[in-house]
Amino acid sequence: MQLVIGGAFAGKRKIVREKYERCSWASAYMGDSLSNWKMKWENDTTLVVEGWEKWIEHELANRKNMNEIRSDFSHLFQAFDVEEKKRNMPIVLIMLEVGRGIVPIQKNDRLLRDVMGWIAQDAVKMSDEVVYVWNGLCKRLK
Repeated sequence: MQLVIGGAFAGKRKIVREKYERCSWASAYMGDSLSNWKMKWENDTTLVVEGWEKWIEHELANRKNMNEIRSDFSHLFQAFDVEEKKRNMPIVLIMLEVGRGIVPIQKNDRLLRDVMGWIAQDAVKMSDEVVYVWNGLCKRLK
């Protein structure tokens, strides 16, 4: 599993498209549910999963607590790892980095930011490669 992380509109998708010729996309921005990621993954393609903040926000809106959400996403990362090895094709997670900048005033916005940060840390631990993208430039961190 690979993680591409960076700020909004930093060039994360462009970096992924340049590296991988054939991709299947599971995207919250396109209305995809995270539960159907296997159905979105076409044979012999790299699976790209994006829109984590939307999926996390949805989980928070369903009144799940932070530990449950983090545990659910950790199990998902483990499932990604198993399926990636089974198919012998990579999975790329594109995540929005929200830890830099102003801390939100609203409690729910702060909670979303915190949970996103913890889930990103869990993704880093599970990933074989981590790339940070900033202004269209990428730097391999792991």
